[in-house]
Amino acid sequence: MRSQSFATKVLATAFLSLGVLTSKAVCADFQVGLLLDKAGKDDASFNASAFRGLGRAEKELGIKSKTVEAKDAAAAEGLLRSLAAKKFDLLVAIGFSQATAVRNVATAMPTTKFVLVDSEVKLPNVTSVMFAEHEGSFLMGAIAAMKSKSANVGFIGGMEVPLIRRFGMGFEAGAKYVNPAVKVQAAYIGVTGDAFNNPPKARELALLQNSQGADVIFHAAGASGKGLFDAAEEKKFFAIGVDSNQNGVKPGRVLTSMLKSVDLAVFEAIKQAKEGKLKGGETVNHGIANGGVDMAMDANNKDIFTSDMIKKAEDIKAGIKSGKIKVPDYYTVKK
Repeated sequence: MRSQSFATKVLATAFLSLGVLTSKAVCADFQVGLLLDKAGKDDASFNASAFRGLGRAEKELGIKSKTVEAKDAAAAEGLLRSLAAKKFDLLVAIGFSQATAVRNVATAMPTTKFVLVDSEVKLPNVTSVMFAEHEGSFLMGAIAAMKSKSANVGFIGGMEVPLIRRFGMGFEAGAKYVNPAVKVQAAYIGVTGDAFNNPPKARELALLQNSQGADVIFHAAGASGKGLFDAAEEKKFFAIGVDSNQNGVKPGRVLTSMLKSVDLAVFEAIKQAKEGKLKGGETVNHGIANGGVDMAMDANNKDIFTSDMIKKAEDIKAGIKSGKIKVPDYYTVKK
């Protein structure tokens, strides 16, 4: 037995020297590190969706993973460096706030592969994943205007940055597409990352908008959205969720949710990386045309929608997909 073991080791060493075997042949586990922002995997929104995608990859692809949460932008870089130093096969960073950390660590560690969701870093070892939030928000604005009895709707953004402004602009455009006379209120929770984890402030803003006539309010505020849902339940108006399907948070009070398929994007990126097919240096775009953003329909909200509303929503999606409906994009309009 000892001589057989020795022979096996010699043979493996020979193959390694010829490049026939790689370290993955010796250690078959494909390891993925997932970096979430401070709202964490229980935000029922953006981070939760990414975490679901990772969980699916564990079950279906047999990968090993480690999830960490950055309390601020400075912590993100340290966490990424630590994971990269441990030779993870792929590092996935969630959120625009991680862009600087990804750029710095990817530059310093060019052999490590990265996926960045919701921002772009143009480096050969980084795959950026972007979503057409303005298209999904346009659809939410249209639905809000269809449902509103007061011709007054609201938008609550988290951190006041271009990405969240993009949601707001799309929402207003969609509402006015359905009803040019509709009033659209807009408010932002703050100017730091804490804005995505402040339910009390979101509740305060929602109650204020409702007191000023808004009977449908859409949020793009991460975990802060919980405050909007509480206000909607309290005052009996409609809320619209974001990123994940939040219809079940307050059944009957959540009109719909704007879906961003972050879970699918994370899963597909991991799958491609494991198969050696992930191309760094490119940006992958997800919008209404390819199902990357959509509206959530389920048992929790099916009785809130009329057949006419559903038909109009589907027509709008088709119009965006075909290019007949031009959705304004904050990223380009403000340049």
